Amino acid sequence: MHILQPKHTKLGDKEIETLLTKLNISKTQLPRILLSDPALPENCQVGDVIQIKRIDGEYFRVVI
Repeated sequence: MHILQPKHTKLGDKEIETLLTKLNISKTQLPRILLSDPALPENCQVGDVIQIKRIDGEYFRVVI
């Protein structure tokens, strides 16, 4: 990982459930990120939710 790259973290099942409830959306409504993206943490699979922490906030993506 490069020093300028924002931190990507794979969320657990409880965290995903809490996030989706808080945002009142389904997992399919989240923006997507490709499984081949080099920024993804190891052991990611299709359907995982990734939290991206940037200086200006947190973003969430579902792996496709």
